[in-house]
Amino acid sequence: MIKIENVEIMGWEHVIRGMRNPMNSWEKSDSGICKGGDDGIGCRNCAAYDCEHTYDQSWQLGKADHELMMRLAAGGPTHAKYRRMITVYMDITAPLYWWKEFDTYKVGTVANSCSTMHKIAAKGFTIEDFSCEHLNRIGTSILWDVIDILNIARKLYLDGGNYKGEYYIPKDKRVWWQMIQLLPSSYNQKRTIMLNYEVLAGIYPMRKNHKLDEWVEFCKWIESLPYSEIIVGEKAR
Repeated sequence: MIKIENVEIMGWEHVIRGMRNPMNSWEKSDSGICKGGDDGIGCRNCAAYDCEHTYDQSWQLGKADHELMMRLAAGGPTHAKYRRMITVYMDITAPLYWWKEFDTYKVGTVANSCSTMHKIAAKGFTIEDFSCEHLNRIGTSILWDVIDILNIARKLYLDGGNYKGEYYIPKDKRVWWQMIQLLPSSYNQKRTIMLNYEVLAGIYPMRKNHKLDEWVEFCKWIESLPYSEIIVGEKAR
């Protein structure tokens, strides 16, 4: 299971200025505000393939700027430096086994996560806290047993008390260790992520056919981004 939400993409205007710096071709830029009149981008110059011609005052990429982006993207990371300046913010909820692979992408990414170290006992454990859609009947039964044990440890950690002949004080670290080391890698964790289009361009070809469902869904999300063709290398359908 993977959930991506609160997505925000920033930097388009800055990117275009920087992209045109090497050839001093700023006057060829045709991006601008979606509206009519001489000072608007107009539908004739708009690169938005799904444009509804609403003149909604939003900023839109022009055809000439889009064409230059595609040419530079075809030259690879050395030429497509502008992709590093298109910043993406989002919240991702995914299992720890997926985060373990995502964490290999260190350059160009920043993450703030919900802390299992500090907040593991903040709420009771439920089946919805885990990515377990592929578990069979036996596997699901074992997971339920683990959840029950985690909740026993949580209550003992919060309240203290006797358990099987041994006394524990509230916040006893021995009990905390039981939760930390028993927690399955299918546990879902939420992180707020900042990365850029260049990072996504590196992820996409390596992960789009991955055996993990979460990577396949993540790559489908990449395909849904504005002007994703500068990432995936082909025109959006």
